[in-house]
Amino acid sequence: MTQTAQHGLPMDRDAGPFNPPSELTRLREVRPVSPMVFPDGHEGWLVTGYDEVRQLMADTRFSSRLDVEIVHAPFGTPGMPPQTEPNPPMPGMFIAMDPPEHGRLRKRLTAAFTVKRMKQLEDHIAEIVERQLDDLANLTPPVDLVKEFALPVPSLVICELLGVPYADRADFQANSAQFMVRDQTLDEKIAAVTGLNTFLTELVTRKRATPDDDILSDLARQEDLTIEELTGAAFLLLLAGHETTANMLALGTFALLEHPYQAAELRADSALLPGAVEELLRYLSIADIFLRYATEDLELGGETIHKGSTVVVSLLAANHDPRRYDHPDTLDIHRNARGHLSFGHGIHQCLGQQLARIEMRAGFEGLLRRFPSLELAVPAGEVRLRTDMNIYGVHELPVTWTETAR
Repeated sequence: MTQTAQHGLPMDRDAGPFNPPSELTRLREVRPVSPMVFPDGHEGWLVTGYDEVRQLMADTRFSSRLDVEIVHAPFGTPGMPPQTEPNPPMPGMFIAMDPPEHGRLRKRLTAAFTVKRMKQLEDHIAEIVERQLDDLANLTPPVDLVKEFALPVPSLVICELLGVPYADRADFQANSAQFMVRDQTLDEKIAAVTGLNTFLTELVTRKRATPDDDILSDLARQEDLTIEELTGAAFLLLLAGHETTANMLALGTFALLEHPYQAAELRADSALLPGAVEELLRYLSIADIFLRYATEDLELGGETIHKGSTVVVSLLAANHDPRRYDHPDTLDIHRNARGHLSFGHGIHQCLGQQLARIEMRAGFEGLLRRFPSLELAVPAGEVRLRTDMNIYGVHELPVTWTETAR
């Protein structure tokens, strides 16, 4: 490792709320696979280029497992003591597994998230969105769009799909939000995981005894899956099913309000929405930072990554790579954003991506149609960004309006 190594992961959103940190942009331009010194002193790598990220995520020699090696955290205080033991595995958490274990669990869920099945849910999702918009229209502005719209919509959808009682949402939302905090203490993380696991273990146990018509019941009918595996899968689906889409709806609305001419175009022509959603996914890349470790000596972007090295991937930087997209730091709803990496790439590509697209299309279309005068209720610089969370977004989005429509 030379003196040119990056010390720590650049996280300061100094280029604005929607663009990569300027230091990430600089590193991508000069060395898209950069040596990086982690807070605990580990000498690993940071990958920011589009082609390099895509290659890495398609190569299973870059392992996703957290239990067989020491995977060094890119966040924390410089000089923090290194981890001395591998992270214990969570059964059923297939996102942190490699083949063949990964495939065994993922294929059980593939049928539940097919494009055809998701298309069949479109009308029902539209109904959920409209009901939430009705509730929103009955409030007196200003209101927090996160609390009143962006979080309830995906929470309602994923609860119905999984068979999770929506009445329990306060507890699982609080625990999942705590789990997402980046610089939490070990005790706080354990408390959040324990709370979610306890709730979900009781739920999947009931569904194994008395299955219903939902995804968790379908999984519970498969007796070769243990209760622990069912709980881990439910943990992942519930967390990903509402945290990511909620932040996309909130941050995407923020971005559109900051680009009013493009919002007006979408309001006038809803046929532009599918392409606009892809562009917002690329532009915002809310699930940004992922970790892999090298299981053998590997070549990537002209660099040699030695076995045992932890590698940090920035999807945000990759999605803003000018080698892939012209003027990437500009939101352009007319852009062909095909090929963006916001849902990942390779065997770990997001299982629920079609569901997320449907929710976002319905959410943005309904919000723009029902609230033609929607605007921020505070200056853009006062919107609190979730720079302290593992999923980026806004903590609150205060909005106001002067008229509503049907």
